[in-house]
Amino acid sequence: MRFVIRRLLLFAAALFGISVLVFAALRILPGDVAVVMAGTNATASRVAELRTEFGLDRPYPIQYLDWAGGLLHGDLGMSALTGRAVAAQVGRRAAITFPLIVMSLVVALAVGLPLGCAAVITRNPRLRGFFHVLAIAGGAVPALWSGLLLLLLFGQGVGLLGVLPSQGFPADGWAGAPGRAFASLILPAFATGFVAAAGIMRYTRAALEDIAAEGGPVDMAMACGMTRTQALLRVGLRLATPQLVSVVGLTFASMITGVMVIENLFALPGLGALLVGDVGNRDLVAVQSELFLLAAFFLTLGLIVDLAHRALDPRLAAEEE
Repeated sequence: MRFVIRRLLLFAAALFGISVLVFAALRILPGDVAVVMAGTNATASRVAELRTEFGLDRPYPIQYLDWAGGLLHGDLGMSALTGRAVAAQVGRRAAITFPLIVMSLVVALAVGLPLGCAAVITRNPRLRGFFHVLAIAGGAVPALWSGLLLLLLFGQGVGLLGVLPSQGFPADGWAGAPGRAFASLILPAFATGFVAAAGIMRYTRAALEDIAAEGGPVDMAMACGMTRTQALLRVGLRLATPQLVSVVGLTFASMITGVMVIENLFALPGLGALLVGDVGNRDLVAVQSELFLLAAFFLTLGLIVDLAHRALDPRLAAEEE
């Protein structure tokens, strides 16, 4: 319980620090925020109107407290470009981005874990060398390039087979056309998942090889009647689970940046497209809240991984005691 309380306090302090940094970053930039939002050809009256509308004429501490208070109540502010609530816009885009990230992670685990285990189990030196080269080559392939290859192979209208949607997302979303929505995310998920699978494969292989080199748990399992393969899969993989949980959590977080690139390639209206569009349109009030949400997402993942690692590995508690 003390460990959980400490982590929650650190999490709250980190969120506060991130909010201050994001707020300050948009105000220490050269020029007036209202002038940047209004554009170079805006009149002085338009700039003054924006400054008053978004509270930019008030002292910085008051602006921060108003913004932070809104965050605590789920109010992310209003978009200067569309006049809509930022929370509503983020919610619609997140319904595309987060399912895509989850699907990509499922692909990465379905490919990376078995190949990582196979690279350790096999005794064929040529096959081991093949797995080693595959892990290195897979990690070196950019998600954009793998996405282009999948488009040329399977994309409707441009691919050789043309069996899956290549661009866009259904206007009525998951509620109106769940089948088409799911199909629209298959190619992007594989494009991102294949690249992440190479990293999971390398970490799985390294973790199992370290456990096998220690000899104790694996040898004891083999002495109890298990084969080497059974000992590695049943005992070694279970002992490697805490480390793999950390790797999967970091992979999940890193997929956000990869997904943003893939969203542009497949014309998906997700969070990446929203953030890029708001930056390009100088909607800095919306960008401020969107950046904070992304940072908070990374911190939340780190907290979950930390707590899961602690729960799965009792040795950490014993070391502190």
